Amino acid sequence: MGKVDENKQQKSDALYRSAYDLFIEQGIEKTSISDIAKYAGVAKGTFYLYFTDKYELRDRLIAKITGNLFLAAWQALESSHTPQFEDRIIFIVDYILERMKENKPMLRFISKNLSWGIFKQAILQSNDEEEINVKELYRNHLLENPVVKLRDPETMMFLIIELASSTSYSTILENDPMPFEDLKPYLNASIRAIIKNHVIS
Repeated sequence: MGKVDENKQQKSDALYRSAYDLFIEQGIEKTSISDIAKYAGVAKGTFYLYFTDKYELRDRLIAKITGNLFLAAWQALESSHTPQFEDRIIFIVDYILERMKENKPMLRFISKNLSWGIFKQAILQSNDEEEINVKELYRNHLLENPVVKLRDPETMMFLIIELASSTSYSTILENDPMPFEDLKPYLNASIRAIIKNHVIS
């Protein structure tokens, strides 16, 4: 990476970090582009070299965080030698939710803003190097799995993401309707049912 590219990367990283801190601290609506640029130590005009508005930055930030979580979950999965497709999906979901449980501000930010549309658009249309890895894993091992043939895999992932996101927000942050550890068996059973409904036998 050359000096110019390195400088661009540093500014981009600074904007991501400052947006995350401000979104967590005061919410997206109360955070202005000027706030983000000032906190990042760059000129306001620099913001527009990377993002069209704060909502695009939010979506790409969510994709970055979830992408990193997904990659970490995948690496842990590969070390676990979990063979069955259902168990592998459960492992990934459980790993990500456990990380969110450890970082509740991150959970609040992601669960409040994550939707299938944001996830799909940000992950599958991204050109960032890290997110290309996520795209390849997502496509090759989930959507187009060589071992298990799936009927409408995108619908399956939509249902799993929406279910895990909404239930984790309620149970981890509010213990509603019960603590996360108590709810987990029910969540996993529901995910298994969703998967079974999409597996072509």
